[in-house]
Amino acid sequence: MHIMAGLQAESPTPTLLTVHNQSRILEIAFSNGAEFKIPFELMRIYSPSAEVQGHGPGQEVLQTGKREVNVVELESIGNYAVKPVFSDGHESGIFTWDYLYAMGAEQNRLWHEYNQRLQAAGVERDTPMIKASAPGCGKH
Repeated sequence: MHIMAGLQAESPTPTLLTVHNQSRILEIAFSNGAEFKIPFELMRIYSPSAEVQGHGPGQEVLQTGKREVNVVELESIGNYAVKPVFSDGHESGIFTWDYLYAMGAEQNRLWHEYNQRLQAAGVERDTPMIKASAPGCGKH
């Protein structure tokens, strides 16, 4: 996913952050009036962690079987990000406000890219993940 992960001085900041476990949605409102409902599945498959993104272009690890994933904890990281702990044990992604904003604003494109990647890999969205780390990453 080509989303800038830094925090710009003029970037909108969250005014509301609500975890909806039943509907598996992160509801987030920003200081500029934008509001997004981001599915946990989308957050999990585009986690900004090395485990998902790899350590460089072309090393991304296609995430599958994440439709039912929940956020069991949402840890605040300073005043610039949150670190969700997902029900599948994944907890190494740090989601900056910019990253969440871009993810919310670009949901349709992200889902489209994800579906294209699934099709190219010949797997289904609900195919269980095979436990493997990204090349050269070791254990995360």
